[in-house]
Amino acid sequence: MSKLVCVNNPLIKYLKTLQNQSARAFGTGAASIDSVSLKGRSCLTLKDYSSDEIKRLLWVSADLKQRIKVQNERLPLLQGKSLAMIFEKRSTRTRMSTETGFAMLGGHPCFLTSQDIHLGVNESSVDTARVLSGFCDIVLARVYSHSTLEELDKEASVPIINGLSDLYHPIQILADFLTLQEHYGSLDGLTVSWIGDGNNVLHSFMMSAAKLGVHLKIATPKGYEPEQSVIKEAQRLSIQHGTQLVLTSDPMEAAHDSNVLVTDTWVSMGQEEEKKKRLKDFHGYQITMQTGSVAKPDWTFLHCLPRKMEEVDDNVFYSSRSLVFPEAENRKWTIMGLMVSLLTDYDPKIPMLKF
Repeated sequence: MSKLVCVNNPLIKYLKTLQNQSARAFGTGAASIDSVSLKGRSCLTLKDYSSDEIKRLLWVSADLKQRIKVQNERLPLLQGKSLAMIFEKRSTRTRMSTETGFAMLGGHPCFLTSQDIHLGVNESSVDTARVLSGFCDIVLARVYSHSTLEELDKEASVPIINGLSDLYHPIQILADFLTLQEHYGSLDGLTVSWIGDGNNVLHSFMMSAAKLGVHLKIATPKGYEPEQSVIKEAQRLSIQHGTQLVLTSDPMEAAHDSNVLVTDTWVSMGQEEEKKKRLKDFHGYQITMQTGSVAKPDWTFLHCLPRKMEEVDDNVFYSSRSLVFPEAENRKWTIMGLMVSLLTDYDPKIPMLKF
């Protein structure tokens, strides 16, 4: 068992004191979130976004959901805008949420598969970025290699959104945090426990949880830990924001006293040949009611889908504790919130969320 705990030490207390002093001095809080502008930015990883910027994205997303879904308003905020959607990897939620969301806001989405665009094969990523910048206002790319996104962003003159890469999946985490904010009423002080593979979804949790005051406990089998560079940055963030970060190989240790249990596929696209070995290595990691028995009484469950039985059993997945279907729906509202924020100066109309 390996374990790293960043909590309750003098350095954290000292840094937290400095953080609070800085907040008082520079007005961090509601006023600063209200004044945040993300127009023209790209979103490759939440590592590049501050606490206030992530909160702003969640606030805009909640606002659009309230106004469009609940109040039945028509908001053509992206009228006349066009979106290029590059998909090297197939997806249900990413495609449907982005395509329908952009159209709902009055824009025109264009879906491009590897058969349509031949990214990096018949045409370089550099040339593709420059060409699409002349056609579209924004590009979402779901790719194998994160370096492809970095090349696109370097050469494009329009915002680039990471629809998933081998290193990060930021748009999934925005949906997860909006779902938890809706359910619990606030994110600050929640404990999220990841039980599974050290993958791109986990990396995005690690780059954002501390910024929202969320404690993060991670259980991965030996050899399946998160990237070391991501761990190092997550350690720094946990110290900076005064949150807890735990790394272990024991699922029950990670689940102990947690508010939220999270897992994901153990065999991602491109890892099919490793399936037999991975299922053996992840033995004991299935989330069940027994796993939840050591969590807090109000524990809930998240999974970004598609789900397989070995990752979580039906008793949890279809229980009242499962938030997976509201989580899936929120993929739409958060990608809409992100696109609106990157393309416009939209100001939310609903009261600011409690974080």
